Amino acid sequence: MTSTTPPRGRRRAPSRMERAAGRAAALQRPRVILALLLLLALTCVMLLDGYLRAEVGGDQRVRTGASSSDVPDEVIDGGPILTFQGGQATTVSVPDKTIALTFDDGPDATWTPKVLKILEKYDVPGTFFLVGSMVSRYPDIVEDMVDQGNEVGVHTFTHVDLSYQSEARVTREIEQTQLALAGAAGITTTLFRAPYSSETDAIDNYSWPVYEKLGEDGYTSVFIDTDSDDWKRPGVSKIIEWATPEDGEGASVLFHDAGGERAQTIAALPKYIEKMKAKGYTFTTISGVMAEQRGTGAGAAPLQQGTSRLQAAHHRATGATLYEGKALIAAVAVAEWTVPALSAGLAVVGVAVLGRFGMMLLLARRHHRQRNRRRFSWGPPVTRRVSVIVPAYNEKECIANTLRSLAHSTHPIEVIVVDDGSTDGTAEIAREAARSLGMTDVRVIRQENAGKPAALNHGVRSARCDIVVMMDGDTVFEPDTVRHLVQPFADPAVGAVAGNAKVGNRSTVIGAWQHIEYVMGFNLDRRMYDLLRCMPTIPGAIGAFRREAVLDAGGMSEDTLAEDTDITIALHRAGWRVVYQEHARAWTEAPGSLKQLWSQRYRWSYGTMQALWKHRGSLTDRGPSGRFGRVGMPLVVIFQIVTPVFAPLIDVFTAYSMIFIDFRAALGAWLAVLGVQVCCAAYAFRLDREKYRYLLMMPLQQLAYRQLMYLVLIHSCVTALTGGRLRWQKLKRTGEVGTPAGTV
Repeated sequence: MTSTTPPRGRRRAPSRMERAAGRAAALQRPRVILALLLLLALTCVMLLDGYLRAEVGGDQRVRTGASSSDVPDEVIDGGPILTFQGGQATTVSVPDKTIALTFDDGPDATWTPKVLKILEKYDVPGTFFLVGSMVSRYPDIVEDMVDQGNEVGVHTFTHVDLSYQSEARVTREIEQTQLALAGAAGITTTLFRAPYSSETDAIDNYSWPVYEKLGEDGYTSVFIDTDSDDWKRPGVSKIIEWATPEDGEGASVLFHDAGGERAQTIAALPKYIEKMKAKGYTFTTISGVMAEQRGTGAGAAPLQQGTSRLQAAHHRATGATLYEGKALIAAVAVAEWTVPALSAGLAVVGVAVLGRFGMMLLLARRHHRQRNRRRFSWGPPVTRRVSVIVPAYNEKECIANTLRSLAHSTHPIEVIVVDDGSTDGTAEIAREAARSLGMTDVRVIRQENAGKPAALNHGVRSARCDIVVMMDGDTVFEPDTVRHLVQPFADPAVGAVAGNAKVGNRSTVIGAWQHIEYVMGFNLDRRMYDLLRCMPTIPGAIGAFRREAVLDAGGMSEDTLAEDTDITIALHRAGWRVVYQEHARAWTEAPGSLKQLWSQRYRWSYGTMQALWKHRGSLTDRGPSGRFGRVGMPLVVIFQIVTPVFAPLIDVFTAYSMIFIDFRAALGAWLAVLGVQVCCAAYAFRLDREKYRYLLMMPLQQLAYRQLMYLVLIHSCVTALTGGRLRWQKLKRTGEVGTPAGTV
């Protein structure tokens, strides 16, 4: 069959494969977007959780002797309650024999409920200055707190010192806390206490503008008269002593219901309340103090006769504030459930990955020693001629190099080039190359464009030999490759042999990354699977088969995108043994761009999933088929699908830990895992006698290339779950791989 040239001036109609590829690309774009959105959503959940659990960009300084020249003297010398009614700074003091019991840094799941229980028992109200991030994590506690009659105030969202923050950051800290209160208890508040604040005489020129700004916005800033210093855990008696005002004076007293271990606070609080009541003190809230100073509380009955004045700072949340608050609480609830669950899952994944590395090293070492023993033999040497099948679709850049490498084969071969409807003159180039090389046993067969499996099947049916070697049209063999590849067929139980595929165009960054992956991942894996007798894939670039085994299995199937994995599993199920021959090397042209790499790996990943699903019946089979189903298939699912899907989260968690938990510990853990991988890669390079200099690319590979592979796999999973289909896609070739030896 000869190719035709379209008439001059008319555009060539797209081929069947080009049309299919175009339709497939259009169908896959939404799935790529969906996969990215899923990863983005998960990342956002983790960032939200990290933001809730740690102070971001917090100021850890301790102020010493800062100037307070801008602060009015009446404020510095005034009471602990600072208001800006009418734009004028005014302070309010706590009346004598009155205690405004205040608590900072909550709510806390352990200590706050215990504090509330004590206050309820003694019929005492408290004013709780709450951290917004904690409110969003424990909304039920805040709701109980308000329902019990206590008052709440803002203590920022992340417990950050606002003195040196931008106005936008100050606004954000307050607004986010108000949203959290709205979502938790349906209220907002006008009370505010700054983290790291104390008495009014500690206000300086850095913090004063913050209080002025908040005062303009209607907030009442609350300070203290007496500090229990319970956070120091000095002992119950000291806490009580330090919290007691002198000479019957009233006081705004500070305790903590969160921020650390508060057992001493819980022990001291009942005794303190009893002591102060015995001295004739009454307890109220900050709003209660202000009401009493205005006279509205004069002669008022205790708490049980009404609590509205004690919660006067509260306002019912309505409209957008209420709904945004509830949305925040819901998002935090998702994060609170998701992150711990993922942490547990990733711990399992981490153990599995490290276990796999250990198993690969042990089995690869055993495989290498076994196959390289001086007395090892597959049986009598295989010297009979074999058929080499080269499927080709628009391989004009590479096909001549492929045939040139086969011309130097030390094993007798016939070559069958199956031109799958090429439009670039591949068939003519192949014929001309064969003539110029003096290759007399080369056949070029042309067929309508039908895909790689159809081309391979055509070649198998046309083969004259009982052993067929399959290679890609962009691949070159070393002179001894075919001879090494077919020797295992001396064992009559062997039905197929996987060769050692190597990246030829490794001079680029992308090529070097793939070179590391091929040597470390693919070839170490194949050694392991060989010993376990459950090899999942014979690479399309280099593999050999008994012709009868392929025909009995029905040929190369078009049911999946991974015809190489499909036929390999089919041979296992038919009872044949599949082995790995490390000395049979092939040099292949790896994708040269990220777009082409994505296309290739997406097809591999999705095709592997299709093949596993197709052969799921092997799980219940007996014999070799059952061995693959119960050993090989779980290994492939766990280590090639499940763990890689979750592996990106390891990197996300590493970044999460560096930002929100412990930078040095997280970096150390990441470097330790990288060290394990480098050791595995170094051993793989040693077995394959590769140059170690490429290992310098591993850190960058882990940071960039590996992430791309994760996204490809996630994309494949989304496609599989949504029932999508994809045809085989042709990659652009450059013909860079022109020599078969290790001179590349």
